[in-house]
Amino acid sequence: MAPKFVEMQVDSIRVHMPSGQHVVILKEKETERYLPIWIGIYEANAIALKITGITPERPITHDLVASILQTAELRLKKIHVTALTNEVFYARLFLGVNGKEVEVDSRPSDAIALAVRMSCPILVAQEVLDKAGVFPEKEEEEEEKLSIFKELVNSMDLPDLEGPPPEKS
Repeated sequence: MAPKFVEMQVDSIRVHMPSGQHVVILKEKETERYLPIWIGIYEANAIALKITGITPERPITHDLVASILQTAELRLKKIHVTALTNEVFYARLFLGVNGKEVEVDSRPSDAIALAVRMSCPILVAQEVLDKAGVFPEKEEEEEEKLSIFKELVNSMDLPDLEGPPPEKS
């Protein structure tokens, strides 16, 4: 049986402050599930430049590869994040070449950097999402945690703050 793949989109690029490591956050298109993938600084910058619409003065490596593929009339049809083994993600590029589909091994970070440049689907194996996908905490849980503070603020006897504070003489 062929593995099932789920379509994702780039949600954001983040920096893990204690370590300085970069993370690309993929979001499932149909649900609120996210997949964090640790990536290098250069790949993070390549993805961030494209998703923020910034065009560097000179092409960076991923722009160059995309340009080569387009010039050679190769089409990036999709990328797959295929596996997660020993905390390492694996990916494949699927290229349309002369009416055939060719698979090329890739790091997920490079595959994602190309996918955002060439507007192709980013697909992640269901098995990978089951291992590493995360759902954000529900708003109700957050509200429950904050309710004690809301009660405290609401019980405080504060002066009316409608106007500016009186001037001191």
